[in-house]
Amino acid sequence: VQLVESGGGLVQPGGSLRLSCAASGSVYAMGWYRQAPGKERELVAEITRGGGTTYGNSVKGRFLISRDNFKNTVNLQMNSLQPEDTAVYYCGGRDYGDVTFNTWGQGTQVTVSS
Repeated sequence: VQLVESGGGLVQPGGSLRLSCAASGSVYAMGWYRQAPGKERELVAEITRGGGTTYGNSVKGRFLISRDNFKNTVNLQMNSLQPEDTAVYYCGGRDYGDVTFNTWGQGTQVTVSS
């Protein structure tokens, strides 16, 4: 399965961005991780085929993940963005029974700055 992200860019603090990811096939769980310079990759959000969601603590209440199982797409609506949200955002996926993502997109840059 191949994953292709879109929607990154530059936004001012307090603004919003929407990321999208399209998969070439069906994936049990899809979601987003992010990695800022000098930091480890961290979970942003994940959603299963059944709609179960998991969010990283730093984005709860600000970000919303959704998916379209027919189109094999996942979206991440990011609101109230702050400079600390600046990172490369990677779309990922995992099969049922896998603990971690085992397929990744190329990543898209999100920069929050005035």
